[in-house]
Amino acid sequence: MVTEETVRAALKEVYDPEISINVNDLGLIYEVTVEGSHVHVKHTLTSMMCPFAEEICEDIYYSTLNIEGVDTVERELVFDPPFGLDKIPEETRLLLDL
Repeated sequence: MVTEETVRAALKEVYDPEISINVNDLGLIYEVTVEGSHVHVKHTLTSMMCPFAEEICEDIYYSTLNIEGVDTVERELVFDPPFGLDKIPEETRLLLDL
């Protein structure tokens, strides 16, 4: 059975190449909704001009689609609310020495 936790675990394998932190621990994943075999992932990027935007978006899509039991993925890129240091979880901020 697919759960939000299994999706977030898979997304821990998707890294922002500039920062070398995974998108989940970086706070870029705003929402994960699972409805049967369909998964909706609402996420952002560190900036609208992110040079790795296409790569990160594709990695989020395919990492989610490759989860056993997932048949369809809807990936939604948003910039509201904008990403900021306040979105980074405390544990990650400590790793980044912020």
